[in-house]
Amino acid sequence: MNMKKILSLILALAMMLTAAVVFAEGEEADWSSAEYAAHANYADSLAKSYEGKTVILHSNDVHGQIDGYAYIAGLRDLFVSLGAEVILVDAGDFSQGSIYAISSKGAAAVEMMNAAQYDVVTLGNHEFDFGYDTLMQNLSTATFATICCDVTVDATGETILPPSVIIEKGGMKIAFVGVETPETATKVHPNAVKDITFASFDGLYESVQKAVDDVRADADLVIGLFHLGVDVESKLNNYRSVDVLDRVTGIDFVIDGHSHTEMTAGQKGQAIQSTGTKFANVGVIVIDNESKGIESNFLIRTNLDSALYTFNYINTEVLDKALEIMQAVDAEYSAVFATTEVELNGAKAPGNRTEETNLGDLITDALLWSVIRESGLEQTELYDVVCITNGGGIRATIPVGEVTRKDINTVLPFGNTVAVVYVTGAELLEVLEASTFCTPDPVGGFPQTSGIEWTLDTTKPFDQGEVYMIDGKDTSYFAPASINRVTITAINGQPFDPEAVYAVVTNNFCSAGGDTYNVFVNNSFSFDTGITLDEAVMAYVSEVLQGKITAEAYGVPQGRLTQIQ
Repeated sequence: MNMKKILSLILALAMMLTAAVVFAEGEEADWSSAEYAAHANYADSLAKSYEGKTVILHSNDVHGQIDGYAYIAGLRDLFVSLGAEVILVDAGDFSQGSIYAISSKGAAAVEMMNAAQYDVVTLGNHEFDFGYDTLMQNLSTATFATICCDVTVDATGETILPPSVIIEKGGMKIAFVGVETPETATKVHPNAVKDITFASFDGLYESVQKAVDDVRADADLVIGLFHLGVDVESKLNNYRSVDVLDRVTGIDFVIDGHSHTEMTAGQKGQAIQSTGTKFANVGVIVIDNESKGIESNFLIRTNLDSALYTFNYINTEVLDKALEIMQAVDAEYSAVFATTEVELNGAKAPGNRTEETNLGDLITDALLWSVIRESGLEQTELYDVVCITNGGGIRATIPVGEVTRKDINTVLPFGNTVAVVYVTGAELLEVLEASTFCTPDPVGGFPQTSGIEWTLDTTKPFDQGEVYMIDGKDTSYFAPASINRVTITAINGQPFDPEAVYAVVTNNFCSAGGDTYNVFVNNSFSFDTGITLDEAVMAYVSEVLQGKITAEAYGVPQGRLTQIQ
């Protein structure tokens, strides 16, 4: 055995011991503790034979990492060579996240899943980013089954896709039930999903239970293919995968997505697994054909940058297909237009969903400048103009060095445009209060701001009021019954007035009530500039910063938000 494998086995044993200790703590164990178990399972440690076994390989939250499909296809080939029958599945969010998927509005991801020969897929919230019609057009080319039990067409009441599918392998019937997060209703632009409804609250559990009941009698195993996750943000409405498992019977195992969590079991030992994001891992579930029971589940690390391990199982035909797509996109988006002296923080948490960041400052400054430059503002003085954008819309870090169009598109991948809404000071307070309801835990609506000096006291509880509604439908978020966590110190250096009218520059997702921004839907006056966010940022960096993002300007967050913790 060579030294690399010896070191890998030593590391694996150490991590498995650590994992055993962490999980022994039970309910209080951190979700991230599952990462230890994930790292301990390398492909080189697999059994020599999988004769008489059916193996489910799964991915989730691929987010445009299209070269990763060569990894899961390579593992499929490996397990087949070892005698297993293999099923490939995905738990959603494949259409969005990198320019390689975005530039084709998700079509390239479907093309790659076809190439990798997936069997069944469910939907993530980002599948709807380009609109329901575009999604269905993309899926019309799919060679795999796509399932979803809890989203219905308003006009007919029918589910938009089959709720489940049964796949026969190894003499068994394995049923998969697809579940989409109800949060999609406000995590995409409302106009993109205006003709469909996402089951919410008890309706979610009822939809899942019915789908399970419909296949349970005909299946040896029922696998939940969930895009629900385990985020604290989702706990408020009991929309997490573990919450659904607590309320639904008849599911043998859950393959989960949405929260980008690496785990091989729930905090209470629930039969649930998730791979993280962007093919950091491939999930493995081993089923014994004779007993028709799950005998093991684990994650296989695919990190090519690891000093101790190199992932050797790659399907070269699938990789060639990915490289063909990537090279064509790179040729179009690789032009350098700026440089940065500092790393611009695109992290989720701690980062843009939990606190002010230097990248959030840069983006909001750029959006604000783009509107003022166009002189489209009315009914207010320029010193009453501020900017808010949702931290969940900032998707990547920009490292020190050259900055390309591809970098900006990866940071701002949704194609959103700059919009302006007019609100009172009191409404502005409500926006900030509602959008930080679970801070310091991460929330997609967390406000990155320009022109607002404000304080957030996270030691005080969020005073939950009525659920927000859009077009008569429940959202996933609640209005504050009172303002007790947020105060505004000043607006552009001037005293804050709760009765004054302020122009809020934002994006068209938030202006339509996306995430926690329901207040913006009911404003008295608004308009859309048509300027895309990436264009606004590139113009600001080129014209105002003269192509150089300096440490002096954006080396650190500028202190617009003070958090009390």
